[in-house]
Amino acid sequence: MPTAFTTRVLQVTSGSREAVVDLTRDCEAFLEETAEGRDGLLNLFVPHATAGVAIIETGAGSDEDLLAALHTLLPADDRWQHRHGSPGHGRDHVLPAFVPPHATIPVLGGRMALGTWQSVCLVDTNKDNPERRVRLSFLA
Repeated sequence: MPTAFTTRVLQVTSGSREAVVDLTRDCEAFLEETAEGRDGLLNLFVPHATAGVAIIETGAGSDEDLLAALHTLLPADDRWQHRHGSPGHGRDHVLPAFVPPHATIPVLGGRMALGTWQSVCLVDTNKDNPERRVRLSFLA
């Protein structure tokens, strides 16, 4: 009998620059191994104070548009009270208020019920921490 709850931690290298990392295939692979055709919920959680999870279109410029919008909303300059790390790093600590560190996606028949152009992405503006963890949990 399959278990009702399964979890796994992905190790993601986001690099030394701001990044939107598409995790959709990782999520699909996780569900292929764990959901076994069942309905339920996929939850993603990033246990970091400077990264988030977004569901957006990728590959058509939207990922770069998101980073540009974050630059407008959260400039990487010296206005931030939180000042350790790279210049403007304080804005990285405000990021999760705009791009939350979690997302929950319905799973139908073992597959994410995403829209046609939706992808599941890690959003990481912190150039000081290129290694990230993302916890995937499936609840049937």
